[in-house]
Amino acid sequence: MPANLENSGVATGLEKIFTTLGCTPDMEKIEEQFANLNIVKRSSETKEPTYLLGIDTSKTVQTEKGSLVAVLCSNGSIRIHDKERLNVIREFRGYPGLNGVKFANSHDSVYSSCTDGTVKCWDARLASGKPVQLFKGYPSNIFISFDISSNDHVICAGTEKVDDDALLVFWDARINSQDLSTTKEPLGAYSETHSDDITQVRFHPSNPNMVVSGSTDGLVNVFDISADNEDDALVTTCNSVSSVSFIGWSGKDYKQIYCMTHDEGFCWWDLNHLDTDEPITCLNVPDVREVINVKEGILDYLIGGLYHEKTDKLFVVGGTNTGIIRIMNCMTSGLVHVTSLQGGHAATVRSFCWNMQDDSLLTGGEDAQLLLWKPGAVEKTFTKKDSMKIASSVHQRVRVHSNDSYKRRKKQ
Repeated sequence: MPANLENSGVATGLEKIFTTLGCTPDMEKIEEQFANLNIVKRSSETKEPTYLLGIDTSKTVQTEKGSLVAVLCSNGSIRIHDKERLNVIREFRGYPGLNGVKFANSHDSVYSSCTDGTVKCWDARLASGKPVQLFKGYPSNIFISFDISSNDHVICAGTEKVDDDALLVFWDARINSQDLSTTKEPLGAYSETHSDDITQVRFHPSNPNMVVSGSTDGLVNVFDISADNEDDALVTTCNSVSSVSFIGWSGKDYKQIYCMTHDEGFCWWDLNHLDTDEPITCLNVPDVREVINVKEGILDYLIGGLYHEKTDKLFVVGGTNTGIIRIMNCMTSGLVHVTSLQGGHAATVRSFCWNMQDDSLLTGGEDAQLLLWKPGAVEKTFTKKDSMKIASSVHQRVRVHSNDSYKRRKKQ
């Protein structure tokens, strides 16, 4: 086991913890994989260091070229990397106000929502920096979140609250050979279910009609967009009682949802219990930092969640301000620290992307580094870069890990 993990106490404590919790062999295997993650590649330095705010990998198989990685940067650009070498293949520059980055599920189009009232689409295979398609919103729309359905048919984007309206706007994302126009108008919008900025949108991984949204109003709404109107489409509303920073699907057949909040809370709900007498809430932790027992260290913030299909287990990913990544196992009894990934980042980690096929992990941070981790790989020697604080035009728009806003709300 690498020295950095031995020093964290993981090697000596894992077996005892897992035995106590009654973990299955599959569970022990995935936790061992996490504990054995090593850095196999770092991205090379770029001319303009930026925060790496979002990461996604292409879903298509390119046997000759390999997988592509799209990285959202705080300087208003999206960089396309080769996954194995992490070198920058091309860069789409000059788009301040981008929020989120996502590959299509069936082709190599890359999407991002923008505060200029559009969702932009680039072809990751083309060197041209111009979007190949624009999905235009309604006047005054400021998009801060989005996603595309599992069949690539529908795009949904969430807006900031403007004049008492916070909208979920929908477009037909299908390519029509009869209509080759590069600009698309909305199909419609939901306007009644959120009362503040819609910070998160996430389609169901396999059901293209199901989508969940999260907002600074604390609500997490589940919709079936095959319904005729917004009232009928709303399946259920869950309340996190705090501003939502991340949402995701989990569980067998993805019938559970979870969220993180901007004051580092965690909520987990089971939609299987909607029509039963069982409580829908599996777990509610107002501040994970206060209850998690991290071996030889602390937890400063949450980054997101990771559902591992093979073991039917949900993991929560967090970190420290010095760049250590914390991985926690999520159970109805609470969150348990599994392992820590050290020696990689030198500042706050902003984003990650887990690949279920090869059990690899991509991470990006405020130190401008993109790292590729793989289990059991030969660890290479790297010089840890100095932490850097980067001035960014979108500094006010990217996530800030702070309790200040939460404390102010509590006083009101």
